[in-house]
Amino acid sequence: MKKILIITFSLLTIISFSQEISINIGDKAPELSYENPKGETLNLSSLKGKMVLIDFWASWCRPCRIENPNIVSAFVNYHDKKFTHGNGFEIYSVSLDTKQNNWIKAINTDKLFWEYHVSDLGGWNSKGAGIYQIRSIPSNVVIDKNGIIIAKNLKGATLQRFLKENLIK
Repeated sequence: MKKILIITFSLLTIISFSQEISINIGDKAPELSYENPKGETLNLSSLKGKMVLIDFWASWCRPCRIENPNIVSAFVNYHDKKFTHGNGFEIYSVSLDTKQNNWIKAINTDKLFWEYHVSDLGGWNSKGAGIYQIRSIPSNVVIDKNGIIIAKNLKGATLQRFLKENLIK
């Protein structure tokens, strides 16, 4: 009996470790809940009803900093629009920084003026990046009003085109 219990426990442990959260288009987006630069906790789920770009970036990432003007432009152009996938467009920025001062400076320098900036200051060990299986940055995921993943890794003109195509006309 003891052997059976040990084998069963071992198998259940292996199965639970091998199951990763799915982050494919059509899947429910995993919850994220981290602090902003002021120490306030911001939950991804608080944006339910909107179309949301979950943007993974860092102040030290040159490609991220080059992409930031495109994201700012998308926010300016589409923040208050109505979409087939949500009422309004919001950005939930997840920083892979390790130094809060650098993170805040980049937010200000790049004029990333939306409200939802979060980080656990874990760098590549960021829990949010791990949950979303982020292996390079900049990376992003778009979720609809119900928290379903509808697109991934839209950058530059592709992001703008996607948003324009999903407007309610």
